[in-house]
Amino acid sequence: MGFINVLVMGSMGVILGSFFNVVGLRVPKKESLVAPPSHCPNCMRVLRAIDLIPVVSYRLLRGKCRTCGVRISPLYAWIELATGVLFAYATWQIGLTWELFVALLFISLLMIITVSDISYMLIPDKVLLFFLPLFTVGRIVSPLTPWWDSALGAVVGFFVLLLIAVLSKGGMGGGDIKLFFLIGLVLGTLHTLLTLFLAAVLGILFGGALLIIRKQGRKTPIPFGPAIVVAALLVYFYGEQVIARYMKLLFVM
Repeated sequence: MGFINVLVMGSMGVILGSFFNVVGLRVPKKESLVAPPSHCPNCMRVLRAIDLIPVVSYRLLRGKCRTCGVRISPLYAWIELATGVLFAYATWQIGLTWELFVALLFISLLMIITVSDISYMLIPDKVLLFFLPLFTVGRIVSPLTPWWDSALGAVVGFFVLLLIAVLSKGGMGGGDIKLFFLIGLVLGTLHTLLTLFLAAVLGILFGGALLIIRKQGRKTPIPFGPAIVVAALLVYFYGEQVIARYMKLLFVM
């Protein structure tokens, strides 16, 4: 894949990452995406164009509001940077094909829910419903093999998470259950189950680290979304290799 294409898609990802921050922060609060304009949540000053340059502005301002000096969450810059890197990587790996359309949509969804889940421990239905028809079209023009594995993966992802939620008596959020329907639609059955396994492992690791850092009790709620996001991205790009190595290990044993 040409360097120019990768650079262009990466740049577009950084810019869209800034928008994904807005979506992830405003949609759960049922706020408009366009009004009021971007502003400091502390002093309410409307941000100027120079304050809105993705990643760069955060570094120039040293992570603080230009007016009141209050600390700006580093999540903004990390989402912008991560989206740019992932867009560029997907373009490099996949090329300008219909599957790239699916990949960029998938990355976009995962970045938005990362913001909303970290900020509010909520995965908005509006966001999931927006992406559902897009993923459906994406899997029609770029189907899995076999083609029906998308539908089966969606059903399996939904009902496995629903079963876990029932057995754990609410230990799994409704947003996570609906999210796995979309993950199943994109990844298919086997890769969706692998995503769930990796997310559970990462969730335990992330949760344990947060409890140690924050020195909070075990009953403190911890967002599961970021673990799902990391697992889903790993499986999307490397799922085949992980499964192949696992099967090879089984035969060796």
